[in-house]
Amino acid sequence: MSEDKNGELIPVVVQDIRNNNVLMLAYMNDEAMELTRKTGFMHYWSRSRNAIWKKGETSGNVQKVIELLMDCDNDAMLARVEQTGVACHTGTYSCFCKEPLPQNDIFSQLWQVFEERKTTGCESSYTCKLLKNRNLLLKKIGEESSEVIIAAKDKQKGEVVYEAADLIYHLMVLLYDEGITLDDIKKELGERRK
Repeated sequence: MSEDKNGELIPVVVQDIRNNNVLMLAYMNDEAMELTRKTGFMHYWSRSRNAIWKKGETSGNVQKVIELLMDCDNDAMLARVEQTGVACHTGTYSCFCKEPLPQNDIFSQLWQVFEERKTTGCESSYTCKLLKNRNLLLKKIGEESSEVIIAAKDKQKGEVVYEAADLIYHLMVLLYDEGITLDDIKKELGERRK
């Protein structure tokens, strides 16, 4: 098992208290456990960042602790939580899907890029600039919308595809920044079909 500066990491299976669905798998060290108990919200040890993180600290998708259960060997934990929003950084309700996502699922990949850019704050990144400047982001959405309309008016299929990709990218950045997932959009569209 991996270890960090604070000792052994314990795998934590996170379960939605409302429906018993498994949301994610994460890791805790002693400090993350202490913060979780103290605050009532899930904290984990990020193996990639080598640091403690509070779930939902930037996205707002927090996990309120309802119950923490250790397994019989005291080397794994089940965390039963009240999930706000989505659990997965890709914007889906759970990190576990019925079928594995294709490696080329561009929407999931973009969501991961947004998360990385927001976390690392890379100044040279265009996505980072958009996340830090709401006016620029909104202006770009307006510009790209106009360019889609112009391309469609002129019946230029290739240009419509190109400009639509630009518009969807900028719109996805806005959705990410608002804490709105693609699942939220799918749900809304589904409600309209009823």
